[in-house]
Amino acid sequence: MSKNYLIHPRDQIVDIMQRIYGYGMTTTSGGNLSILDSDGNLWISPGGVDKGTLQREDIVCVKPDGSIEGRHKPSSEFPFHSAIYKIRPDVKAILHAHPPALVSFSVAGKIPNTFVHPDVKVSCGTVGYAPYEVPGSKELGKNVAAAFAAGHSTILLENHGACTAGVTLEEAFHRFETLDFCARLINRASQLGEPRYLSETDIEFSQLDRNSDFRPFDPEIRSSDEMELRYQMALLIRRAYSQMLFTSTEGTFAVRVDAERILVTPRRIDRGTIQPEDLVLVKGQRYESGRRLSRAAWLIKAIFDAQPEINSLILAHPPHLMGYAVAHEDFDPRVIPESYILLREMPSFPFGTQFRECEKITSTLSPRYPVILIENDCMISSGRTLLEAFDRMEVAEYSAKATLSARNLGGMKPISDAQIADLIKAFKLLP
Repeated sequence: MSKNYLIHPRDQIVDIMQRIYGYGMTTTSGGNLSILDSDGNLWISPGGVDKGTLQREDIVCVKPDGSIEGRHKPSSEFPFHSAIYKIRPDVKAILHAHPPALVSFSVAGKIPNTFVHPDVKVSCGTVGYAPYEVPGSKELGKNVAAAFAAGHSTILLENHGACTAGVTLEEAFHRFETLDFCARLINRASQLGEPRYLSETDIEFSQLDRNSDFRPFDPEIRSSDEMELRYQMALLIRRAYSQMLFTSTEGTFAVRVDAERILVTPRRIDRGTIQPEDLVLVKGQRYESGRRLSRAAWLIKAIFDAQPEINSLILAHPPHLMGYAVAHEDFDPRVIPESYILLREMPSFPFGTQFRECEKITSTLSPRYPVILIENDCMISSGRTLLEAFDRMEVAEYSAKATLSARNLGGMKPISDAQIADLIKAFKLLP
């Protein structure tokens, strides 16, 4: 169950608005969120109030009889929120905003292809489209409601933005940020060439449960080392999320506690608010009872078993680097000295290698090749410590961002072979 089930709708709306504004997904005057509670009250963000300073007292309540409680008027987009709730009784929360990546599709009259990544397709499904009408008008409300009536839970509004819905505001937000992630991946890949997409079979195969051999257990002893690692992991996971290196429910950290035990990020727990107690202790093929075991636990265990010198792993999908993975283009880490020293050559594997030929992943990812890419899926960063793996993830993303920008200036001039040889010698890198 979500941690938000006892949080008042006012506070949920303020929290999510702070996220989307802080992440540059909307502007001071743009965006609106709403929740329909169990009593039929519609809680909605106000119109004409600075989204960067929104307070719980600013949230407006529209009662079932149409009366309004609050010190502001409801958002001007109240008509389409109301229309969606009437036509979709399963929907209890709605989010609308204007993130630049999705607006780029909106103004181009195109819909992001959710087959770019398995998690996007699973979370967002098919994306609907609402033709343009004047913001705040009943006509726009009809167009948006019609798209949701067709069964979509994520839609684009022509020359306007995006709208998502869910059973909870948390679910609507996850769909929203995942669709934005999808748009950013396609935009980055398009800078390199033609984005490549997965098949329905690829996505179905990726969703199979490969953790069937794991069983729950109740740990008897909690060491101080484990407690410290939980604290440090939670800090770095929240930092990675704040830097938009992965979405709120995707992205996995793992670290060895000792020769037998590892800590792993749980499944479907908000990375932006994750706490030390949310992390899952794994011992062999047993995992801490009462926790949601990561879907990648089987792969993490296989890598740790094959590579005893690796102590930490991060599976993430930073958008600029993933542009290469979606375009199926090799990423050249010879950007600046730091890039090559930390990343080395960064091998890339086709999507599905991790499922069908896992040994290729486990035998390659190593101190010699500490970072790899899997097309249309993720990057895997490794290290002796969690901070080292985190540093490599950051450097990979920032280097990819630099190389994409360099294309506008005529392309990247990589460090030469002779300069690479000097780096290997100076920093005593593995040959």
